[in-house]
Amino acid sequence: MNKAQIIKQIVAGLTESLEILQKAAQASRAEATHESSKAENKYDTRGLEASYLAGGQMRQAKEIMDAINLYEVLTTQKFGKDEPIDLTALVELETDGVSNFYFIGPKSGGLEIKVKGQEIMVITPQSPLGQNLMGKISGQQWKAQLGGTSVKYHVVSVS
Repeated sequence: MNKAQIIKQIVAGLTESLEILQKAAQASRAEATHESSKAENKYDTRGLEASYLAGGQMRQAKEIMDAINLYEVLTTQKFGKDEPIDLTALVELETDGVSNFYFIGPKSGGLEIKVKGQEIMVITPQSPLGQNLMGKISGQQWKAQLGGTSVKYHVVSVS
């Protein structure tokens, strides 16, 4: 699978999220400053709440913009059969017989993209799964406790 295409899809997904968030922040900001949000008494906090919401949405938008900028300049690495998993690895991981693809990215863990009909989840090295994968090689297996249940993992491939 082409990593340039994966990164392009990540940027597209982040851009879509950013646009939605910016619209929501604009609506919250408009609500905060609208005359109907003016406090009618000392307990009326509608305007203040809308202002806090808009501020939080703008901080989140900045984080997404930072992630987009980071992915646009991200240099990918090609991994051989015996090379340990690291940043920019595309990992096919089998968990109890079910195969999934993960892209190890610097930010935006949890983002799901689709490339050539294949679903890929972005995970970061800081996530629990990312921490388990870092340093593993293709073919390696291990067991871990997940919610009180033992789960068997198998690294099918790394590219």
